[in-house]
Amino acid sequence: MRKKRIPPTEPVISSEILARAKRAAHPDKLPPKGKCVVCGAESASNSTEHLCWVCRRLKISAWYESEQQMPAQE
Repeated sequence: MRKKRIPPTEPVISSEILARAKRAAHPDKLPPKGKCVVCGAESASNSTEHLCWVCRRLKISAWYESEQQMPAQE
């Protein structure tokens, strides 16, 4: 005995929303965005500034240190 085939119906979720959800669930499978503008390594997937994760962390820590030193200079 075979099951009857159910004819395809309209999808419940649009393909656009489904694609966004798949990208959010598996960020490590995204294609690389390009090269780091500082050192040329592969840029981090969540970097809007096109920095690799090392350069991004260095920028954040330098920014944090400069914020900490500002009150001492005044």
